[in-house]
Amino acid sequence: MQTQFLLDEAVEALQSQIDDVAIIACSGGIDSTVAAVLAHRAVGSMLHCVYVDTGLMRLNESEEVAEMFADLGIELKVVDASERFFSHLSGVTDPEEKRKIIGEQFIRVFEEEQEGCGAKFLVQGTIAPDWIESGGGERDVIKSHHNVGGLPEDVELEIVEPLREFYKDEVRAIARELDIPSSERQPFPGPGLAVRVLGELTPDRVESCRQACHIVETHLEEAAERGECDLPWQYFAALLPVRSVGVHGDVRVHGETVVVRAVTSLDGMSARYSEIPHNILAKISTEITNSLKGQVNRVVYDITHKPPGTIEWE
Repeated sequence: MQTQFLLDEAVEALQSQIDDVAIIACSGGIDSTVAAVLAHRAVGSMLHCVYVDTGLMRLNESEEVAEMFADLGIELKVVDASERFFSHLSGVTDPEEKRKIIGEQFIRVFEEEQEGCGAKFLVQGTIAPDWIESGGGERDVIKSHHNVGGLPEDVELEIVEPLREFYKDEVRAIARELDIPSSERQPFPGPGLAVRVLGELTPDRVESCRQACHIVETHLEEAAERGECDLPWQYFAALLPVRSVGVHGDVRVHGETVVVRAVTSLDGMSARYSEIPHNILAKISTEITNSLKGQVNRVVYDITHKPPGTIEWE
């Protein structure tokens, strides 16, 4: 079938490109996981898979990724670099600067890991929308992606991108062919929650966003299982540095704002906002404001299509 042909072609290309030790960043997302499985099929033990815990991951993300790779029979090294990332991101509010810093620190981590395994190649799960939005070819830059426009200029590893010409739906099809558990997992940005926490990244603000994202995911997945709505292609929460007045009991308080985002899409190049029933949104709002009392006192729903907006807020 066509998918099997694409899979075989990708493995053959990797075998011709990689002739020495390679290293790959495995986030647990579908793109990097497919790239890792393809590369592992191509070069076997010459591939070193590394998962970097940046402190910007979703709830229970690290444990789930480690378990998935164990089930796939691929050895995975976990590196806790959360303090390093928060240190370099301290005080940074510009979204492009955040992405550049995250991209640079990722590479620095891998350069350090390279010393241990002698890697000469860096395999990445870059897909077509990544380099298109990063200004690939003659296109304008929409936003840099940490594994494309966020790479430092002095990177010493040779970059290999087996999924560079594929779109998200094609990557999903390959993942299903490979029996990868995350084949239907919703997309998660490479920089993690950094692009969902607008303004300065602090451990507390990231944790608020992490909890809000988990609440959104849980409610929408459970509602979809009950047949109350279709499960969106991507759904999450973002934390805005917008403070507004609220009331807790008889006390006036100020808190930040959470925006809920849910979209339907085929490949991520364009998207329409999902028409989530109001009763589900009300439950999400109530749980977020109750769980994050004193931190968040307002929840809004984003009804912007792509274009004009992008799916993520940063």
